Amino acid sequence: MKGALAFAAISEAATGLALLIAPSLVGQLLLGEQLSGVATPVARVAGIALIALGIACWPGWPTLPGMLIYSGAVTLYLAYLGFAGGLGGVLLWPAVVLHLILTALLMRGGPQSRDL
Repeated sequence: MKGALAFAAISEAATGLALLIAPSLVGQLLLGEQLSGVATPVARVAGIALIALGIACWPGWPTLPGMLIYSGAVTLYLAYLGFAGGLGGVLLWPAVVLHLILTALLMRGGPQSRDL
């Protein structure tokens, strides 16, 4: 079972990395259509989530690092979209603040937290 879990973790993390680097290409290969407009940042957030899932599901690892990486990376990416990306719906900044608080709380749990 550990082999299957490791394979799944690697596969999801690799897909997430591909979504971060080339979301339009991944859309073309998976869905037959290139991603454009707001689909690109949404795909990148999904990529961050898949990388975090891969980390959280690695056999023998606690889930905390995966969740911490997800929350921290999404905080930074959403803030980047608001400041430099020219995007900003009514919930963008509340989402940034929420993820910032979650990241701080997860960091407070620290290494002594074996699992969530």
